[in-house]
Amino acid sequence: MVERPLYEEKSHLDSASGRPRIFELYQGMSRAFVREDVDPPERSGRKRSASGLPPRAVNYITARGAARLQVELTRLRAAGDDAERIAELERILDSIKIVDPPDAQAQSVSFGATVTVSTADGKTETYRVVGVDELDFEPDAVSWISPIGKALLASELGDRITLEDGQTAKIVKIE
Repeated sequence: MVERPLYEEKSHLDSASGRPRIFELYQGMSRAFVREDVDPPERSGRKRSASGLPPRAVNYITARGAARLQVELTRLRAAGDDAERIAELERILDSIKIVDPPDAQAQSVSFGATVTVSTADGKTETYRVVGVDELDFEPDAVSWISPIGKALLASELGDRITLEDGQTAKIVKIE
């Protein structure tokens, strides 16, 4: 009996780009090794959370954002108004995880931080990394799961990030 390797012995790097050929290495892999919990809710039949996050995703929020949601809920209950919004706010508040504010002298971006970036042409922009349910509270807020939020969270003071318009910007201040 002749033994055959699980995949053909050939270079795992693409000759043109030098990058790994992941697809070729894993194309014969059994479905048993594929994570099914990352399927979009639409395909898996699971429902998204009240915040629109994928199932089982943690709904992070700042203490200030949680307080604002609670104030809105209290106001709506007192007015006896908008039962649908009251139910939505209750579901959101039941699902949140409040994150402590970042250190005042932080050198890296963390959840809740306010970050100032400077573009090559000298323009500055400010972003505050927050939860999905508090985006409406601040004009400079970006969600921690948005592309810009993810780029900021992976950065430190002095790093360069790519903005939504494709421009690069340097992180000049973290509060």
